Amino acid sequence: MPDKELRVFMSPSSLTRIRQRYGKKGAEIIEKNVFDKMRRADVIDPKYALIDTSVLESNISYPTDVKLIFQALSKMSNFADRHNLELWWQHDEIKVRWREFSLNKQRNAWDYLFEFSHVLKYALPGFEIHIKKLNVSEKIKNNAEHLLAVLSLLDSQNDLKIKGVKHIENRIVSLDEIDARPIKKGKKHPNCEFGTTFQATFNRQGFMITVENFIGKPSDKIIYPDALELFKSRMNQYPEISVTDGGYRSNKNLNISKKKADTVFMGRSDDVPEKIREECHKARSATEGFIAVAKHWRGMKCSLYKGFSGDRIWSLLCQAAHNLKKFLQLYYKEKLSERSLIKLGLLE
Repeated sequence: MPDKELRVFMSPSSLTRIRQRYGKKGAEIIEKNVFDKMRRADVIDPKYALIDTSVLESNISYPTDVKLIFQALSKMSNFADRHNLELWWQHDEIKVRWREFSLNKQRNAWDYLFEFSHVLKYALPGFEIHIKKLNVSEKIKNNAEHLLAVLSLLDSQNDLKIKGVKHIENRIVSLDEIDARPIKKGKKHPNCEFGTTFQATFNRQGFMITVENFIGKPSDKIIYPDALELFKSRMNQYPEISVTDGGYRSNKNLNISKKKADTVFMGRSDDVPEKIREECHKARSATEGFIAVAKHWRGMKCSLYKGFSGDRIWSLLCQAAHNLKKFLQLYYKEKLSERSLIKLGLLE
């Protein structure tokens, strides 16, 4: 939250240690307590469910095939240094070639990809042999075996790339963020983002009711029914009006929604009666605004925590911060009822 006073409240390192100790389960408890307190005080209106998905970017540099191979070789080199192993390939020559690749703007990337992938394919069997021979703790050996498995997947990915395969399922884009995927959302810029997907549900006030996280880009049509069920579990009732874009539209979802919500708007004007058509269009436009606020002002544009579990923790903490900030906005503008303030202990 952009509040200068928070900078002297607690050091960032202390917050990091607290977050690591709490983990995903602790983050879920924190977010749930914040949300339930406001819901029980009737601060959060359950009438609308505005549902949309977006990308939670991972904190990685733009990936290229050659860069990933160089990072893979560097990780094996670091492993060899830590365990006093003699390198079984010419890593100094690879460093020189990497600098040439980085500085040469007129380069032919395919030539470098062939060269680097050949070195990786040669180095992997030696890495596996050294892991088996090492006399180290079980934890270190498990980490090394995990790294070997990831690098083997990268090697297979390179083979497919060289063969001309354009769409590689579960493509690795980072060796440190294994769960990150290339995701296209139909935007002109950037046309591809790297991370995980989150689906958020807002009410008309702008409170974030639910947030779910997914690896890759699942179809909106598939994940929509679960969003309605999660909304019910959070608010103890289904919404009166469900609003999405056309990406969620299917006969199955329309039928499911009509059994649970009084009004369903899925991107078409003829979905709803004319008297509330404009209201639904405005609600759909507001969804984009709420997503933008969550991403650019509440931290959900890029996760600074590693792994899919880290993305989940990041999303939950951002959700709690988003809802607290929304509450403060309504409180300062005196848009909360007396009854809600009394329930929260803010008014006698």
